[in-house]
Amino acid sequence: MSEEEKINIDDEHFLELIRKSKRGKFKIYIGMSAGVGKTYRMLQEAHTLLKNSIDVKIGYIEPHDRPDTIALIQDLPVIPRRKIIYKGKELEEMDVPAILKLHPEVVIVDELAHANIFESKNEKRWQDVVDILNSGISVISAVNIQHIESLNEEIQKITGIEVKERIPDKVLGLADEVVNIDMTADELITRLKEGKIYKTEKIELALRNFFKSENILQLRELALKEVASQVERKIETEIPKSVALRRERFLACISSNDETAQAIIRKCARLASYYNCKWFVLYVQTPKENPDKIALVKQRHLINNFKLATELGAEIIENENKNVAKAIAEVAEIREITTICIGKPHFNLFASILAINTFNKLVKKLKSLDIDLIILS
Repeated sequence: MSEEEKINIDDEHFLELIRKSKRGKFKIYIGMSAGVGKTYRMLQEAHTLLKNSIDVKIGYIEPHDRPDTIALIQDLPVIPRRKIIYKGKELEEMDVPAILKLHPEVVIVDELAHANIFESKNEKRWQDVVDILNSGISVISAVNIQHIESLNEEIQKITGIEVKERIPDKVLGLADEVVNIDMTADELITRLKEGKIYKTEKIELALRNFFKSENILQLRELALKEVASQVERKIETEIPKSVALRRERFLACISSNDETAQAIIRKCARLASYYNCKWFVLYVQTPKENPDKIALVKQRHLINNFKLATELGAEIIENENKNVAKAIAEVAEIREITTICIGKPHFNLFASILAINTFNKLVKKLKSLDIDLIILS
């Protein structure tokens, strides 16, 4: 890279820092379904901000005829919605130009996944939010877990419903804070039966379809995982590694000759599940393990082991290297592994490490990286 290219990259980085400093803060409340209280919580926060002399305004709120929610709106400043005549009907949308003109410190924007009326400047409301953020206004918004793009197929399997209005995952990545509004399945169903979510005539239908206990439990799990991943991203980007808590990552090492690979994979999966962390399976292909040189039965075992590992949630890493120990150490460092799982010394993988007389170097390297080595039975 030339000196001029380095300067250009530095300039772009500095410009990005300036843009971020001018951009408004973005907070998203996320929930497993309608009725958990996202809108209510946003309005509570708006009242708190108002009491603390923060210029906060309602950009768009959808109360869904819920009395408690409507009551909270009463004493808050609301920016009137923009009225649009579409196909002979008068419809309402959030008035983005009015928000930008008034320029409050904070604006409340509900229904983040909403699709705007045709002829609006932006197709989606989340794009309106990006415009508002870029103008220097902070935004508090809300979305249900089923509206996240990457979860679309999974949501459809759980509920049998294809959600049409969705937001790209990158929108969550823009958020400075993602907060989960959580409750148990029983609590949510009780709220539904009490008429706090839908009108009486819709309750029985909702209980038979979307609001089944098994659906809610799975949606709750997805919401908790999504918020946890966002917190993880924030930790990785904002907390120096020197002060951050050790976050477990496991690496299971296997070979095509390893008869106990499945046992190693399963034990590593259990450890990763216990610590609720990422884990990987590493296969180092040495020149002797070239596909042209190993038996078909071993190739099948290897493919089956990869399949098992994938089903258990691992990420597969294949590495071509004549030095197995060196490959393990390099992968462990790059992937920030905290614990390596390997078979007993008489297993072929371990034997291959000893054969090249670099096991001591591997152990020293792992020690310098603060990586644990577990020899599994």
